Amino acid sequence: MAEARIGLVGLGVMGANLALNIADNGFPVVVHNRTTSVIDDFIANAGDLADRLVPAQDYAQMAAALTPPRAIIIMVKAGGPVDAVIDELKPHLDKGDIIIDAGNADFNDTRRREADLKDEGYRFVGMGVSGGEEGARHGPSIMVGGAPEAYAELSEIVEAIAAKYQDVPCAAHMGPDGAGHFVKTVHNGIEYADMQMIAEIYGILRDGDGRSPEAIGEIFHEWNQGPLQSYLVEITAEVLRATDPETGSPMVDIIQDMAGQKGTGRWTVIEALKLGQSPSTIEAAVAARSWSAGKPLRETAEGLLKELPGAETALPLLEGDLERALLAARIIGYSQGFSLLRAASDEFDWNLDLSSAAEIWRAGCIIRSSLLDDIATAFREDLPGDTLVLAPSFVRMLNDAIPALRRVVSQSAINGLAVPALSSALAYYDTLRKGRGTAALIQGQRDFFGAHGFERTDKDGTDYHGPWGQ
Repeated sequence: MAEARIGLVGLGVMGANLALNIADNGFPVVVHNRTTSVIDDFIANAGDLADRLVPAQDYAQMAAALTPPRAIIIMVKAGGPVDAVIDELKPHLDKGDIIIDAGNADFNDTRRREADLKDEGYRFVGMGVSGGEEGARHGPSIMVGGAPEAYAELSEIVEAIAAKYQDVPCAAHMGPDGAGHFVKTVHNGIEYADMQMIAEIYGILRDGDGRSPEAIGEIFHEWNQGPLQSYLVEITAEVLRATDPETGSPMVDIIQDMAGQKGTGRWTVIEALKLGQSPSTIEAAVAARSWSAGKPLRETAEGLLKELPGAETALPLLEGDLERALLAARIIGYSQGFSLLRAASDEFDWNLDLSSAAEIWRAGCIIRSSLLDDIATAFREDLPGDTLVLAPSFVRMLNDAIPALRRVVSQSAINGLAVPALSSALAYYDTLRKGRGTAALIQGQRDFFGAHGFERTDKDGTDYHGPWGQ
């Protein structure tokens, strides 16, 4: 007998918490897991919510327990496992049923699946979910892509389980096919950049100024009360002030300095390059994580790559400079991410509402910050060059903060402290503010060795050549 409007496949950490969130908001949910013993354990530990969780030992039971049109969320590992679940589900579904991939999917896979399933009469939704374990359980930011009518049927549940910002759900339909998953991918790319910038500031305070983790944590705690207020700055303070219960040492000093990644940062960079974009802060963050994985090489190099005698000593950096430098770089990171969203929207005809994207990131997601209100406002107004850093409010912030970023980057370089994301942010800013850069020389070089041609500043046309060919 049909008992629920929605089902969920995959009771890993995210899937289990999302199922509990759905049940907690009053919606019965049919749950299935490939290892069926997990289902019984999950329901047994669900407490008062167990009555709203309907176990399904197989896909036939799941389909029978759902009211048509059925809606089933898939929460399994991205890639082949998602396709396998879809193939196993289809024999038990009817035309018009909705399949929802709520994992971290490559948006190209989402576009393919949506097109294939549409031809077969099913509806497919790619749903980006941000907020980690805590968000999945108590309210994530949700970015939905797919047919508008499919979202209309899901919106009551989606908006109920989403995080709320001033009582407004942090969930929205972003556009067709892969739009939701692409927005989530770029969200994660901005997350990479933000985390790397914060880590670089931590490194400056640790290695350049000799501060203890606890003292640095207090600085981040103080910064979280001002313009840098955000989830990532908040948890940075908590991480740095935590003590390892086994050794009594600062927890951060016990953690191996090799950062993991699940691929969404790389996807952001790959898709950006395909679209002719270059979100340099995200690229730097992805590169830094890759470099961190080469710890044996770094340990070898540390004993060989000595500082040359006579290197200058930089002046101590003020905390106020570090705070403003992080603010400037964060603004630039957001701007690059939103420029990528705009480019993808144009390429795939998604008609993304960038202000809406900023608004649904204000709560529940990892990159939530006090800047997002200003970002949403900027995209609702006449934005010069359609570029966030040129919005009047951000021009004012950057005019105040960029001198501090210059001092931090230059003094870090003098002291031999690696700040790839902060440096990339500054390089982008300085490139952007030059009406005439240096690419004319590159075009001349290309024409010299390959007769590629170039445009002239004084004539129309695109196929001029220099005198070197003569």
